[in-house]
Amino acid sequence: MALRAMGAVALALISTVALGQTRPDLVSRDRLRVCADPANMPFSDKAKAGFENRIAEIVADELKLPLRYFWMPQGPGFVRNTLGEGMCDLIVGYASDSDVVDHSNPYYASTYVLVSRAGSGLDNVQTLDDPRLSHIKLGVIAATPPTDHLLRLGLLEKARAYALLVDHRFASPAEEAVHDVETGVTDALAIWGPLGGYLAKKAPKPLAVAPLRADRRPALAYRIAFGLRRNEIEWKHRLNDVIRARKPEIEAVLRDYGVPLVPIEAAPIGPSVQGGEGGE
Repeated sequence: MALRAMGAVALALISTVALGQTRPDLVSRDRLRVCADPANMPFSDKAKAGFENRIAEIVADELKLPLRYFWMPQGPGFVRNTLGEGMCDLIVGYASDSDVVDHSNPYYASTYVLVSRAGSGLDNVQTLDDPRLSHIKLGVIAATPPTDHLLRLGLLEKARAYALLVDHRFASPAEEAVHDVETGVTDALAIWGPLGGYLAKKAPKPLAVAPLRADRRPALAYRIAFGLRRNEIEWKHRLNDVIRARKPEIEAVLRDYGVPLVPIEAAPIGPSVQGGEGGE
């Protein structure tokens, strides 16, 4: 009797697993539906001028699907009100191993950087532990990983902080922060690489962009992937196939926008925080 009972439990468990694996997903079959911020350059905007817009076009081309956007400013509630509500099926850029979304394989890795004026002698700084940073006017985006390091080093109090969570349709703290480096309000800025690289590239005055490493936690380099709903296994495999097939084109887009790339294998695996990205 006990053996029969155990067999029934095992059968029930197998059935449950099988149902979970074959559960129908919400992914559209006739279009690529992407969730994106309408004013968050260089990542995305409504004019489709960001590098995530161009990567979405590559994905749509590989899948042979028309591309459709659901626009919403990133911030608290972004994932819940986009992917979670079935308004779209893909977030083009999200940190690997975030606990907010499931994700594809990473398609690039980048790092926080130090932006400084060319010729200032800070272009070879590799870590926030560099003693030269204790004698300069430093800028940082609030609530990003560099602030933890500056706090540990006793430098956060005198650093100039710029807001992280804003509606980018009306404000751009990152642009303000890079402009302050240009004009001498600050000497250098610790900022997420894709933002710093892009803004430095378009700045009227020459700026240096130095990739930063962290010998202690939190890490400053992160893997970036496509964000998607959990348990959509077939969709995840299709996206991984796209990454493999179109990797050279995706990397060319990233380099065109000045994104500082680091080897994916060198970036740690684990939850992360990025300047200008995310939101539950």
